[in-house]
Amino acid sequence: MISKSATRKSFVAAAALSAVVGLSACSSNDTDTAQAADNSSSSASYGRPAPAASVPAIPGGTTAVALDAGFTDALTSLGLTPGVIGGATLDGATGTVTFPITGGEVTLYDRESGYRPWVQGTIFHEGSGLSLTAGATTVELTDFTIDPGKPARLFGNVSVNGQLAVASAPLFNLDGSTLSAPSMDADGSAVLDGTTVKLSAEAAELLNTTFGTDALAGEFVIGAATITVETS
Repeated sequence: MISKSATRKSFVAAAALSAVVGLSACSSNDTDTAQAADNSSSSASYGRPAPAASVPAIPGGTTAVALDAGFTDALTSLGLTPGVIGGATLDGATGTVTFPITGGEVTLYDRESGYRPWVQGTIFHEGSGLSLTAGATTVELTDFTIDPGKPARLFGNVSVNGQLAVASAPLFNLDGSTLSAPSMDADGSAVLDGTTVKLSAEAAELLNTTFGTDALAGEFVIGAATITVETS
């Protein structure tokens, strides 16, 4: 576990950027691809090493998704109106929806150690979400949890007209192969930009059934995410 005296630079590089989001582990062209096939044998061959970094309590931050034009066009063609719930915000000028990070914890192991999964933890966005409305039907996707495992996915609760339909449903797949180099804001927050957010097959089926369409499919691109994690 990193101590309070650890430098902010190390926290950002080792913990906040690689561990908090961990989505670079999803890249299909890095060494993890070959190693993943050997996941069980790797875990058996290596004892649990000391973590490279640990963030036991994420203090806050935001996950912002710049909605893809193809997604917003699809919503228009289907007669769906997007909205936000709780602490989420939607910037109509930029087409970006932002969700507050409310907590979580992550642990990062040295990728070269062979220990898998090398990124473990969760990131919570409680009390906020996204709504889709058509006529008298409103679907609410709320209380998001990012699991930076392999594959990296975002889970959330699904309600239809105020009634819970599915709890902790896999809503979006997170593709880290499009990530930009990590950076740090002026206030010291860690920033990881460029993760591609894609609709999961499960969410596509649920939305198609609810809204009486077959237009949505798994891997449909929703947008690009920027995850900003407060470091203090």
